[in-house]
Amino acid sequence: MSNTVVIITLSLLVLLSPFLSRVSRIPVVVVEIMMGSFAAYFGFLVENELFKIIAEVGFLYLMFLAGMEVDLKGFQFEKKSLIRRTALFFVMVYGFSFGLVAYFHLSSVYMVSFPIFSLGMLMALIKEYGRNEPWLALALNIGIVGELISILAMTVLNGGLTYGFNIDFFFTLLVLIGFLIGFVLFFRGIRILFWWYPGLKTLIMPMEDSKDQDVRFSMALLFILIGVMLHFKIDAILGAFLAGMLITTYFKHKIELPEKLSSFGFGFLVPIFFIHVGSTLSLDAFSDPMILESALVIAIGIVSIRLIAGVSAFTGYFGFKNALLFSLSNSMPLTFLVAIATLGYHAHAISHEEYYAFIVASMGSAIFLMITIKILFSFFNRNIGGK
Repeated sequence: MSNTVVIITLSLLVLLSPFLSRVSRIPVVVVEIMMGSFAAYFGFLVENELFKIIAEVGFLYLMFLAGMEVDLKGFQFEKKSLIRRTALFFVMVYGFSFGLVAYFHLSSVYMVSFPIFSLGMLMALIKEYGRNEPWLALALNIGIVGELISILAMTVLNGGLTYGFNIDFFFTLLVLIGFLIGFVLFFRGIRILFWWYPGLKTLIMPMEDSKDQDVRFSMALLFILIGVMLHFKIDAILGAFLAGMLITTYFKHKIELPEKLSSFGFGFLVPIFFIHVGSTLSLDAFSDPMILESALVIAIGIVSIRLIAGVSAFTGYFGFKNALLFSLSNSMPLTFLVAIATLGYHAHAISHEEYYAFIVASMGSAIFLMITIKILFSFFNRNIGGK
């Protein structure tokens, strides 16, 4: 199929998805995933290099927007009791995950998959419900910590599957640790530089900016850090995420910048990524009983672990309603689950059927939970209102 057909199809899907979302009252992300699946099934979308590159850029831009939700100077939990509850939540999530893997003798791919966190779908929730909802605010803070841990875990898994546990693996791990230490030092250095020379901020991003210098700098920083990650053979996701954090931490005077960057992302690049996710799986896979059974087990494992941990840790903090919505909102690691499945399959750590099961689980749970959250959110607001 020619690039022309793919481009026209993508353009139409991006254009139509908001209208279909309003008519069906289904979240727009779910509509984009479903439309991608149907378009691929009927032959209007095929995997080609152009489509793949645009989708990858869309994913990295989504991670950039996720990083922009983090203010490193102001990032903290406001209560010590919340820190203890957060620690309990992570201990329970990882404890239950390792327990399931050990009990059922699963591969290392599952050990990383069950406790994985990803901000991709969470960003879609923030776009739809706003960032002032208490369950989403907490989900974002905890999701940030969880995603950083997940990126480290994915890097370790990738190194272990690629090299085995040999000298090359440990060298890759040392490079990652060294980069993180270097970034912390760089962050501190930038803070000192801006403290001594505060005018640099407005020099880089002027208040009166007729040449869109703020957008140009943001894009340059994004792709420079992605390039650095690629040079050191570290996942580019980390570079995109860190670029967003630097922008929002040091350039608060550009109040309109986050909205400008977000509108472009969710209006064009990010929808193409979600459409691509939908196109990667044939609808025929949903008719295979073995794949569906395995996918259901994976999805139930991921969701139930977070439900038990989230409700147990946070009901006493802000009520059952918010604890339930918080747990469900952090149970959709769609993007990273797809990435882990791809790593495991290419390294022959999981079978072809398991690979499809992971994809079906990631897509199916995302669609189901997005709709479930919408129903619960409307129900709680209409009938309960408070906690």
